[in-house]
Amino acid sequence: MKRRLVLILILLLISVAGYAQSLKGKTMYVSVKSAPVKSSSGFFADTKGTLSYGDSVTVTQEKDKWVEIKATKSALTGWTASANLTTKRITASGGASASADELALAGKGFSAEVEKSYRQGSDLDYADIDAMEKLNVPDGTLRSFITEGRLSAGGN
Repeated sequence: MKRRLVLILILLLISVAGYAQSLKGKTMYVSVKSAPVKSSSGFFADTKGTLSYGDSVTVTQEKDKWVEIKATKSALTGWTASANLTTKRITASGGASASADELALAGKGFSAEVEKSYRQGSDLDYADIDAMEKLNVPDGTLRSFITEGRLSAGGN
């Protein structure tokens, strides 16, 4: 019984060690509609540019939940949240053309038909939701709001 328990613990440690391998040097792909690339690791760092769904990057460094990347098709380098990336290659198949927005939503199981059923079965005003999705607050304005309101920027 003790041998079995020890064997299970060893196998568990090996699997955890394999999972915790570094992403450094790996090619990853943007798995969100738009991924901001920041000047440093942190939500409130200046945005240097953005990557689009499916763009490929090479990870050069990791820090907590952030990765430093170099875009494959441009000279853009900087930091993005690791949650914005996946190791799975993202490609469109079947020769169908779709926008980056459509591909990002489809990858999450959301389609025009699913949205239509949500709209029909809900009392929500989707015009307001559509308007909120179009809002974009510049980094400087957000930083000023945090500073003037004496809010915590989460250490960033």
